[in-house]
Amino acid sequence: MTSRSHYHALCQQFKTIYHFEHLQALGDWDQATMMPAGGSQARGEAMAQLALHIHALKTAPSLAEHLAHAADEPLSAAQQANLREMRYQQLQATALPGKLVQTKTQLTYACEHAWRAQRQQNDWQGFKPNLEAVIALVREEAQILGEAQQLAPYDALLNKFEPGTTMAQIDRVFGDLKTWLPSLIQQVQAKQQAWPTKALPHATIAQQKALNLDVMTLLGFDFKQGRLDTSSHPFSGGVPGDVRITTRYDKHDFLTALFSTIHETGHARYEQGLPLEWRGQPAGNARSMAIHESQSLFFEMQMARGTGILPLLQQRINHHLGCQISELELQHWLTRVSPGRIRVDADEVTYPCHIMLRYEVEKGLIEGRLTVADLPEFWDASMQSLLGLSTQGDYRNGCMQDIHWPVGELGYFPSYSLGAMYAAQFSASMQNQIGSIDALIAAGELTLVTQWLQDNIWSKGALLTTDELVIAATGETLNPAHFKQHLMTRYL
Repeated sequence: MTSRSHYHALCQQFKTIYHFEHLQALGDWDQATMMPAGGSQARGEAMAQLALHIHALKTAPSLAEHLAHAADEPLSAAQQANLREMRYQQLQATALPGKLVQTKTQLTYACEHAWRAQRQQNDWQGFKPNLEAVIALVREEAQILGEAQQLAPYDALLNKFEPGTTMAQIDRVFGDLKTWLPSLIQQVQAKQQAWPTKALPHATIAQQKALNLDVMTLLGFDFKQGRLDTSSHPFSGGVPGDVRITTRYDKHDFLTALFSTIHETGHARYEQGLPLEWRGQPAGNARSMAIHESQSLFFEMQMARGTGILPLLQQRINHHLGCQISELELQHWLTRVSPGRIRVDADEVTYPCHIMLRYEVEKGLIEGRLTVADLPEFWDASMQSLLGLSTQGDYRNGCMQDIHWPVGELGYFPSYSLGAMYAAQFSASMQNQIGSIDALIAAGELTLVTQWLQDNIWSKGALLTTDELVIAATGETLNPAHFKQHLMTRYL
């Protein structure tokens, strides 16, 4: 075969896979936002068939043959990176039997669909057998992936979302967090004790949606390549040229919808900023879920809870909600540290506690030290230990609150706290290179902040490994000290 023909054939095959994954992503979005309840079974069957087809494309013998020969062809550094990502995707797929992929898709669709109503009704007994079936299948998946990659089963699940990350690394990071975070929470709460407590103004869904769309525009979301909808759990989906983000509304708490929208806008800006010339190829994907979360948390925590953006948010809130909130009141709301049961509503100081709890649950479930039946009791004990709160009998705000387990995504949760650490590190590096985020935004230079992210993170896609990307942007690999410094500076 002629020079580079194996690599060219691979590019064609992965472009085909990308097209089917595009439709898969839109099917997921529609199920969570638009699909009538009666469509669940048929949609689950259709999506299972689609997942099986994508799996077949990734495990085709011709793909393995081209991968075996492409490395011998004269490839550029970028093409070699694309080849590396192709191998990673193919290995993840070939390790798993097609029947397992199909069964898991169908099972998780049914579990997630039932979970929406079961969570609202606090129906643990109804949810429990569904989750047990999902966890049994995920354990099987973890065992197979682990054997194929010579990894412990839970490390194999971590590797799906954050390639190269292991329990040993996360244990070290979380072990360090536990040495200083509890005392910081207490210190900040003591400092904030004198703050007045004022109820948030009520806001209709229409008012909140107008506010959210206005803030998304401020943050540079491209509405020609995306949209905002409503779902029971906020998420970002779709594909880079058609990004679908969702939020959920509470008339008593407009900040929940606003900040989940800001968070998802960070995800969306990353997707919209991925390298166009690599779209449809593995190297054009986001680097990892921790880097993805670093972008959403950069928008939500580093930018939107800082002092520089306060006047901009205050003006828009007062305009759309017809109220008179002061900057100080808004700052207090946005930086108040108050332990709560709900992860997605947690402040950035207590948030890692929610992740450490879920990490221990996942390890226990995969390693067999915990069963699904153990979850309520383990959850309650852990929440009391970490945040001094009981969830006894409150399943909907306890172990039933997240969508990740109903859809079979174990191994994802650590990405949130790793993402918060990367976000703080990017912020520190940005300050050294172009100035403080708050000062830039206050001076009307918000686009300089997002341009730094475009240049250093978004435009790189998956052309660099995580460590290479972070070193190129900041001069070092992950350094959790930046996260500690960020929290100390902002809250003490």
